[in-house]
Amino acid sequence: MSDPVPADAQPIAGPKPLFGRVVVKLSGEALMGKGSFGLDMPTLLRIAADLKAAADLGVQVAVVVGGGNFFRGLEGADKGIERARADSIGMLATVMNALAMEGALEHLGQSARVLSAVAMPSLCQPYSRQAALAHLVKHRVIMLAGGTGNPFFTTDTGAALRAAELSCDAVFKATQVDGIYTADPKKDPKATRFERLSHDEAIDRNLAVMDTAAFALARDNRIPIVVFSIHEPGAIRAALLGQGRATYVMP
Repeated sequence: MSDPVPADAQPIAGPKPLFGRVVVKLSGEALMGKGSFGLDMPTLLRIAADLKAAADLGVQVAVVVGGGNFFRGLEGADKGIERARADSIGMLATVMNALAMEGALEHLGQSARVLSAVAMPSLCQPYSRQAALAHLVKHRVIMLAGGTGNPFFTTDTGAALRAAELSCDAVFKATQVDGIYTADPKKDPKATRFERLSHDEAIDRNLAVMDTAAFALARDNRIPIVVFSIHEPGAIRAALLGQGRATYVMP
């Protein structure tokens, strides 16, 4: 696979981002747009453009994307599929989304690679820490697919794991709302947004924006988590520059 831009291309000069290397966690549902299943191409291209804009800042960007727009392991288990098997199906869904995002990024001229924790070398490169780091330093956006490669772990936990493994400065959790609230703001009009929390506070308050294992893994490795809405164009770049509305979960 050839790069659409030279591997040693230099980032575009401009504002200084808060972090130099990040994992961006996207939900599969974020790629549906206003649909109820699958991929919405305008939404896919918008998010790809935002990831490219982040890379243009000079940030090394790794992306973990869920598979809920195609299949969710827990929902499959609820319908009678053995949990380990259902999670395996969900891992395959994340690979589909990662391949789609890789194509969208390359369409925009941003070099990208998919690395999967579930080996499928005819489709993408198997994940290894060494390969991931090599791509990052060449300014490629990497898509980390297949979760952790094991059942019973969410892609949120996978994002925290990869952030620790790749010595990332932060996890950027893109959600449906502009931060972490005391309750679901779509259901409780009195819910208030946190500007800043510690990992322990997020765990103690049982704030469900990420699962407890992900918060604990980030806490133990002193990795900040930035929670923001993915719905506005340029949201990832803005969050990297400390602009817009977000909640910061800090050590």
